[in-house]
Amino acid sequence: MRLRAAILIVALAGFILPARAVTLDSALAQTLENNPRILQAKTALEAAAGQRLVLRAVAYPKGVIGGVAGDQGGQRSRVSNNQLFAFAYASFLQPLLHAEIPASFRRGDIGLLIAQQQLNVAVMEELHRARLAFYSALFQRSLESLGRVQRARLEENIAGEKSRYEAGQSERGAFTSATLLARELDPQIEEARSAAGRAVLQLAQSMGHSLGPGADLPALEGGLEFQPVDLHWRREVEPALRRRVDLKLARLLLRAAGKDQRIIAAGYYPAVNAVASGEAIPVSGIHRDSGGSPQSSDDTVASEVRGGAAYTWRVIDNGEVGGKVARQKAARETNELQLQKLEANVARELARLQNDLAAINSRYRSFVQAAELAEQNVASVQENRAQGLASMLDFRSAESSLLVARRGLLSAVFEQKVALAEWDRATGRYFQFSHDIAGKVH
Repeated sequence: MRLRAAILIVALAGFILPARAVTLDSALAQTLENNPRILQAKTALEAAAGQRLVLRAVAYPKGVIGGVAGDQGGQRSRVSNNQLFAFAYASFLQPLLHAEIPASFRRGDIGLLIAQQQLNVAVMEELHRARLAFYSALFQRSLESLGRVQRARLEENIAGEKSRYEAGQSERGAFTSATLLARELDPQIEEARSAAGRAVLQLAQSMGHSLGPGADLPALEGGLEFQPVDLHWRREVEPALRRRVDLKLARLLLRAAGKDQRIIAAGYYPAVNAVASGEAIPVSGIHRDSGGSPQSSDDTVASEVRGGAAYTWRVIDNGEVGGKVARQKAARETNELQLQKLEANVARELARLQNDLAAINSRYRSFVQAAELAEQNVASVQENRAQGLASMLDFRSAESSLLVARRGLLSAVFEQKVALAEWDRATGRYFQFSHDIAGKVH
């Protein structure tokens, strides 16, 4: 499976052309506009509006109009051999008192709100996914650039070692070690390049780009920079509980479960309907079997209209309604427990992210100092090496320490960007992006 994925990425790379550069803001804007999951959620919102009409239909009148026409033949008393006939009929029902009606109206409104919040959740998750892919692509691209710069320095060292070897000032082993040291960076550079390509592909998918032959991959604009932050998780707990769309969705699902329970429980209660029906006979003199009635008028068929009220109450249901109510009650209680769990986790998640950011900040400062010392050490070793006072092992150790420090710096910056993105997700700030792009992203 991994081999197939690698072959697919290579094949796509051979057909996909680089596009114009995109910034983080423009990438998120295109994700909001073209992401397939977001578009699907918008379609589901339209479907929820139709479902609300279906739920409200229980309170609206119901009417039926029909007609019958034909040709009657045969021998009957007082009837000719062949006679055309036609009549129309209609019925009307208007619910007057039904326990299901209020809950159905509220359930329809909640269903529409649920679809809206599901759209908001899709927006939040896809923007977060695109943002992480953007940061990952920049990080891997930076690692690739760092490796190439480091390799260029080592290539210069190879040339110097070769000159010293040819001049008889060093052994062949030093030249070989310098060459091996430079070649050790090749797989790291290729790994970073491949990882950057995968991140760009993921970003293109989030942005809704076509990945077929001749498609354009986004070329990223910008870089990763460390920024000082001052966060206080305790201040963010209450706003996060109000803003987070996943919590709003969980609350709506809980309300919907309650309304569904009331709709099911409506089977316990009586229902009163206004009813009317009628038949229209276009001709007179039509008779029917009177069923033995002594009144001759009883067998005459004529137009008539009937109206009144109908009362129904199912007093025995063999546990059908009770069982459905119990099952729906269990589902509602499950949703309630899940909501409580999500709300309780907000404070813990924010505290963890603040601690992570503090640790990243400390690690970044340590790597800054380590990188400065490593650069000074490399310069000193290079100078001593040129004078024959340092061995190739010293140079190798100094270069390795510098590479580790610089990679640590990049990793700290990347981890901070990811942590800040997680902070925005945990505090519910992502949805603000759909209203104000510039004021949202870091």
